[in-house]
Amino acid sequence: MFVGQTPPHTPLVNRRNNHRPRHATVSSALPDLFLAAVSLLFLWSSPKPLLSLPPNRFSFPLISPRRRTTAMSPRSPPTPKPLSQRFANPQSLSDWLESRLPSDSFAAWGVKPGTKNVHNLWLELSDGETSLADSTPPVRTVNVVTVRVIGKDGKILVEAHQELSDGSIRDRFRPLSEKMKPEETPDEAVFRAIKEELGSIFNSDNDDIGQRIKVLPGTYSRRVEERNSLSYPGLPARYALHSVDATVQGLPEEDFCTEEKEYGGDSTEDSEETRAAGKAVTVKRHYWKWVSPNSIRL
Repeated sequence: MFVGQTPPHTPLVNRRNNHRPRHATVSSALPDLFLAAVSLLFLWSSPKPLLSLPPNRFSFPLISPRRRTTAMSPRSPPTPKPLSQRFANPQSLSDWLESRLPSDSFAAWGVKPGTKNVHNLWLELSDGETSLADSTPPVRTVNVVTVRVIGKDGKILVEAHQELSDGSIRDRFRPLSEKMKPEETPDEAVFRAIKEELGSIFNSDNDDIGQRIKVLPGTYSRRVEERNSLSYPGLPARYALHSVDATVQGLPEEDFCTEEKEYGGDSTEDSEETRAAGKAVTVKRHYWKWVSPNSIRL
């Protein structure tokens, strides 16, 4: 047993390193520094919270522009062939219409005074003047040019009535109107319509009727009307009406009558069109009169 003064306290050190006791403090701090460095590296490399990100001022789509265009603006489906391509002759059109129209209405075509027949409609389809929607009932769509021919004292020329090839009379009381041809502009349709329906009044094949016509600028308008067809009972119609005002020099100031050239003219060709034209109901004469602008309907 040791008796005497208690020796001073000496810190315990590793026996293997007891020859370097003054470096023990530095050695013991190294693990702490290493852990701190690893912690900082981990925090720096870890993903930041989404809420801490600044707003992205230049955002780009996650899909390619081509794919986005396809998704937002799909290509239009191929344009279906016009129904006129399905009907080789008026009989095939008649068979197609028979199951899609009321029987009593369809039976009145070409029989009821003032109506047209299936040969007329087939010719309209063949010429591209009319299209039919494949529905029940079908909807007939027509582009029509309407010309308000302005005469003396601001009066408007109207077609009072028509005399048809079957001897019937069809009341009209409306400005000069004509179905437009495919890809025809309103201006082109105006000149053609006036030549066809008023040209006979000038009694000269050499007369340049186009020089007599003046379309008034700023008068063009377009509207769409949907109503039942008077020419084809039971057949709904959609009319795109293109209207203009015009003047025609040399027209009579009193009521007058004009004759329209028959479909196909003097052609002797034996074709489905000429045979159909021979059976169609056509306009033989137009009866015109000048009226006050307030008394007409467009």
